[in-house]
Amino acid sequence: MKNAPRLVLVALAAIAVIGAGCAKKVAVAPPAPPAAAPAPAAPRSTPTATPARSTPAPTPVASAPRSRMPDAATRARIDQLLARISDAYFDYDKHSLRPDAVQALQSDSTELRDILKNYPDYKLTIEGHCDERGSQQYNLALGDARAAAAKDYLVQVGIPSAQLSVISYGKERPVCDEHDEACWQKNRRVHIVAAAR
Repeated sequence: MKNAPRLVLVALAAIAVIGAGCAKKVAVAPPAPPAAAPAPAAPRSTPTATPARSTPAPTPVASAPRSRMPDAATRARIDQLLARISDAYFDYDKHSLRPDAVQALQSDSTELRDILKNYPDYKLTIEGHCDERGSQQYNLALGDARAAAAKDYLVQVGIPSAQLSVISYGKERPVCDEHDEACWQKNRRVHIVAAAR
């Protein structure tokens, strides 16, 4: 039995080899990556202009919506223009514009047109007036026809029709109370005012 200790050793060695094959495998951490090598230095060259950096375009600032009504200074200018535009006068029982009526309406109407186009909510009223002769109903119709004739002329000049309204006062608002032709002539007229706001 001299070989018995050797046999035991061989058996133990076989068990150790078999046991090693069945043992749990332990995960081994992968080796660390190699350290990054420094980048090669760029060759030196003479300084040149650097290309312009593209900057993002500025975002447009949303502007406040433009007012559709004039400010106080513009309203004051409109009132000055209206005051300078003389009343347009008419012949007895007529509603067609005489040359002097056209001249009265023409004065400052170009500047008035240019202002009003910028403020579409601002309105003017053209008032038609008559002298005291004739019935109230007849004079209301005649005053309306006179105001309409003046409106047509101002629209031809370029004032937007939507900004002009007409009203007839007939013989109800005379500027002169005498009972003669000189006074009656002053009452046969159209007058332009800013619409009530």
